[in-house]
Amino acid sequence: MRAICLYLHIHQPIRYREYSIFDVANDSNYYYDHYDSRQSNERIFKKVANKSYRPMLSLLERNMQSHPDFKVSFSITGTWLEQAQKWAPELIDQIRRMVERGQAEIVGETYYHSLAYFYNLDEFNDQVLMHSQLIERLFGVKPQVFRNTELAYNDSLAKWADEKGYKGILAEGWDKILGWRSPNYVYRPAGTQNIKLLLKNYRLSDDIAFRFSNRAWSEWPLTVPKYINWLNMDCLRGNLVNLFMDFETFGEHQWEDTGIFNFMDSLISIWLSEYENRFVTVSEACDLEEPADEISMPDTVTWADTERDLSAWLSNKMQVSAMQELYNLRSDILATNDGQLIADWRYLTTSDHPYSMCTKYWNDGDVHAYFSAYASPYESFMYFMNVLRDIEYRMKK
Repeated sequence: MRAICLYLHIHQPIRYREYSIFDVANDSNYYYDHYDSRQSNERIFKKVANKSYRPMLSLLERNMQSHPDFKVSFSITGTWLEQAQKWAPELIDQIRRMVERGQAEIVGETYYHSLAYFYNLDEFNDQVLMHSQLIERLFGVKPQVFRNTELAYNDSLAKWADEKGYKGILAEGWDKILGWRSPNYVYRPAGTQNIKLLLKNYRLSDDIAFRFSNRAWSEWPLTVPKYINWLNMDCLRGNLVNLFMDFETFGEHQWEDTGIFNFMDSLISIWLSEYENRFVTVSEACDLEEPADEISMPDTVTWADTERDLSAWLSNKMQVSAMQELYNLRSDILATNDGQLIADWRYLTTSDHPYSMCTKYWNDGDVHAYFSAYASPYESFMYFMNVLRDIEYRMKK
């Protein structure tokens, strides 16, 4: 059997508005929900829902109805689910139907899409538990496989997940780690007993996620027959192809007029037309075979940028300072037992915020600019710190 494990990450942050120094201690009502702001969460969510969430979820559900062997895995952040509950609850209903069909699996992660693991393990555990409880309440399932924010992974995280009883964990299949080995096998994380490691096939994933509409790419246009041929060739290096990407690849990053929806629709049906081909969920992928080898990643590897490290979030003084000051407030914030204050503080832990402060402007500069809602990294930092100062003011008051 040859299997594609299609995993899609669904996330929208709760963005802070252009919160000035004059708002601190004067206006605590609208950090995040100001419709007239350029960073309006409602406006952005509804736009992306129309361009990406609705058409792609409908495509996936339609293919599940036509192909019982078609399956997909989602990771869905708590911040996305909060916004969907307010502005597009039918999207949650649609995902629930897929889960109830047994053709969609929900992957565990942090509620706030945060970097808490690298700052405060108690906060990380709290956010993972919050996410698991929300998924169980909305979809009736408990996540069996884990992914950390931006696939940020190392050996110690794998040991944590193993001790928590997860059957699998996801990571980037980075060449510098794999060496001669292929990402198309199940692996065992170093120092663990039971958990399996699934590695993203980043070349085939990024052909769709990043290069699909790039007319300067030597392989443009990417057709389904060409891509199927690449899949067939890659299966000579292992029969499990892990295609991991952002959900918004479809319709938002790659617009509808690029042909991305037609491409994916055809890819699913043509791949499944071959008797030996399957789609599997992440849990099913873990069960396909025994680990081919042990993989060690002592240093953190992510799926972001050319470096595949944490530099997209923690490479300059603004990012480092913002995160340190944020997490230094945790114990005092939690001690207030003020639910709204704690939630406002936790929204700031979302990794999109330090990402928007990134000043890397070489290979990945365009990507950072595209994903930021702010005019510059410096403005993002300034507004972030102003919100944090007001939260601290409320805490002390």
